[in-house]
Amino acid sequence: MRVLTAATIAMGVLILLGTTVLVVTIIHRAAGPAPAAPVGPIALVLHEPAGTAIAGIAGAGGRLAIALHGGGPDRVVLVDPRSGVVAGRIALHP
Repeated sequence: MRVLTAATIAMGVLILLGTTVLVVTIIHRAAGPAPAAPVGPIALVLHEPAGTAIAGIAGAGGRLAIALHGGGPDRVVLVDPRSGVVAGRIALHP
């Protein structure tokens, strides 16, 4: 009978500890920093010469790398997607 009583008390303590951990975890996650707001669409004009076409777009760190060809030598334009500002240009000479 003592073993059954001890097992019942131990299981009750474990249930209380598990519930406490669960509640503390929920409160901690709710009080944490809010996720960053998604970036909406931006209007971007690159001011490239006539005949320029986009060859590809890829993520590069926190920026977008836009590969351009035509209208001069091939080049890559780096754009900050949050602000729409051109962060840099890389000319690709043959």
